[in-house]
Amino acid sequence: MPAPAKKPGAARSRAKGQVLVLEVALLDLKPRIWRRFAIADGGTLAELHYALQAVMGWYDCHLHEFAIRGQRYGVPDPEMNFDEDEDLLDEAKFKLARVLGGPKTSFRYLYDFGDNWEHEVKVVAVQAPEPGHEYPLCLAGERACPPEDCGSTWGYGQLLDILKNPKHAEYKERVEWLDGPYDPERFDLAEVNERLRQGPVEEE
Repeated sequence: MPAPAKKPGAARSRAKGQVLVLEVALLDLKPRIWRRFAIADGGTLAELHYALQAVMGWYDCHLHEFAIRGQRYGVPDPEMNFDEDEDLLDEAKFKLARVLGGPKTSFRYLYDFGDNWEHEVKVVAVQAPEPGHEYPLCLAGERACPPEDCGSTWGYGQLLDILKNPKHAEYKERVEWLDGPYDPERFDLAEVNERLRQGPVEEE
């Protein structure tokens, strides 16, 4: 798997309004892969996309989409005229305070239309920003994000089974493809927040 290259994302800053505490988890995977993070409600859905990429560990090299209260948000392609994209709203034009509700509100975030990584995002709390903190800010989480392009939940499960067995016929090939060690249990909060400070990355 190629080494990631830095991609500019939304800058972190002191929140001027309220802060949303969100919890995101990948669906259809056990044990659960999740993150809890805070983001200023004055940001846009595009900024939320960058934050989700950073906290989860994705490289932002595939298409994505939000599904919130029956409405789709994403990055409209002006060259596409398919009927199913007529109701896709531009995520960069919508503030979080406008489209997200209060605590217990939940919505879906889909990343990579091929591997189809579906995330459930919940609003845990709406609160005042803490003095001296910059947002977005990751607060907690568990387990590593699956590698990009590993073949969705089924392919990820197969990859983990292979990595557990050095005698497997595909073991060497998969290790070389990963281009480094992969620990599915690894989660480093400081590393995630450094990623938020630097902005998301994408594969070359």
